[in-house]
Amino acid sequence: MDDLGGTFLAAVAVFAGTNIDDIIVLTVLFLSARAAGKPKPWQIWTGQYAGIAALVALSAVAAAGLTLVPDRWVGLLGLVPFALGMVGLVRAVRARNEAEPPTPAVASRMISVAGVTIANGADNISIYTPMFRTIGLADSLLTVAVFAIGVAVWCLAGSWLGSHRKVIAVVERWGHWIVPLVFMSIGAFIVLESGVLTVGH
Repeated sequence: MDDLGGTFLAAVAVFAGTNIDDIIVLTVLFLSARAAGKPKPWQIWTGQYAGIAALVALSAVAAAGLTLVPDRWVGLLGLVPFALGMVGLVRAVRARNEAEPPTPAVASRMISVAGVTIANGADNISIYTPMFRTIGLADSLLTVAVFAIGVAVWCLAGSWLGSHRKVIAVVERWGHWIVPLVFMSIGAFIVLESGVLTVGH
């Protein structure tokens, strides 16, 4: 029982520590959902679950010794939110003289939400992999269950943070500029932090 308690606490700490930046992404997504109706809340929830599930699955495969891609190259996934942000920024520039501003949504579907989640958490694989490699099946299953609960808590927190009317009003007015820039910043940070640009130097 003590071992399970320790595993539970360790899983909580690992999830919170590796996904704290996801709160920002989720808040922006829920703000966009309330300001523009895209993405739908259910798409944010399912996209987040799909993204985290993919990261856990990749980590489990890597823990089995089947790593095919060096960790630093995984940082190229940061190009996903960067590209989504760039598309949104181009849309905002083209519509700057229109009376009605374009939607601030840059991740408007479940698949794009999942993509951003995977990209934002790609570096987590290097932490999850040794963890799954060193704990047994029972502990691994408990860890996955804790992660599943953690995703729900994170989504609820992002929804709450993205529910303030004054912030929603700002996003409704300026979100078509703010949201793309946030996603581009996240993408650039992921790429730079991965060290992929220093390969060969």
